[in-house]
Amino acid sequence: MALFEKRAELHTTQECSRQIMPVRDALEVLNGRWKLPILIALSFGAKRFKEISREIPGITDKMLSKELKMLEANQLIIRQVFDDFPPVVEYSITKHGESLGKVIEELRIWGLSHRKKIIGK
Repeated sequence: MALFEKRAELHTTQECSRQIMPVRDALEVLNGRWKLPILIALSFGAKRFKEISREIPGITDKMLSKELKMLEANQLIIRQVFDDFPPVVEYSITKHGESLGKVIEELRIWGLSHRKKIIGK
């Protein structure tokens, strides 16, 4: 049963809070305009910093670095350093990060529908 179908069942502030808290937690981890695009880029395979940067138009190196650190801290990606010369650093999505696949796909579908409704494309 979908959340909005449960509205009639939510009778107390405590029950409402139980619904809101995990959504707030998720939004806190995924907030901003760059984290989901980074995860989408990495869902196609491990990439080096500059490869990610090229795949996400508009992101600065400073912002990409910051967002990669946050995604790593939340165990959604891993950073691997290879002992080459010069050193090679590669980022890849974790199983925990992959668990967002359904969420991202639903957001993509909703975004397409919203775009069509609002701007007709």
